[in-house]
Amino acid sequence: MTRVWKWNRPVTVREVLEDLQQERSIAYTTVMTVLDNLHQKGWVRREAEGRAYRYEAVSTRAAYAAALMNDAWSQSDNPAAALVAFFGMMSAEQREALRDAVRMVQGPETRAGQNPPEGRAGERPAAPEGEDGR
Repeated sequence: MTRVWKWNRPVTVREVLEDLQQERSIAYTTVMTVLDNLHQKGWVRREAEGRAYRYEAVSTRAAYAAALMNDAWSQSDNPAAALVAFFGMMSAEQREALRDAVRMVQGPETRAGQNPPEGRAGERPAAPEGEDGR
């Protein structure tokens, strides 16, 4: 998958093979089998091009990593403890990236005493039941 993600475009077995052969000796059939297995598992899609296929990642590396983390976390009998342990393994840079990600997900923070931001443009949030003035 690393090689497929590296190019961020559909790749052939030959391209992956040539890239891998810069580091070690590997057979064409081995690369072809691995890409076929990835296709069978749904990690890549393929499209015929002549007598060969072009393989393309189904999701990004970030989405794959997120799915792995979610799967591991959901299998824990104590998710809070698992998160605390995970955070404890993080470097300072990773914790800062986590803070940035949480800020992106939460959106703009509201200052103390301010009303929460409005919904869609010009739309006021719904009043709690019994407080609509009628």
